[in-house]
Amino acid sequence: DALPILQSQRALLIHGTDSLNRATQSIERSHRIAAETDQIGTEIIEELGQQREQLDRTKDRLINTGENLSRSRKILRSMSRKLMTNRLLLAVVILLELAILGGVVYYKFFRKH
Repeated sequence: DALPILQSQRALLIHGTDSLNRATQSIERSHRIAAETDQIGTEIIEELGQQREQLDRTKDRLINTGENLSRSRKILRSMSRKLMTNRLLLAVVILLELAILGGVVYYKFFRKH
């Protein structure tokens, strides 16, 4: 009579041990997954930090580029004004030369002596 009870208890013990082993393996897998997830999270945080630094540098470069463009526009406007001034002065010089030439031609050929 004791043998079936012992076998039943032994079967229950083996079943309990198997369940405990499966639970232990599941916990170990969970720990590995948690460690991997933690490592991935750390790597992502580091990468995001690097990307933020890169974005900050890019923003600074864009600000510098904007300032350079503003200075370039001012220089181009100044050059354009100087170009117009030079053209105006050239036109005045040409008109004066034409007036002088006209006066010389008139004085030499049309004025009566």
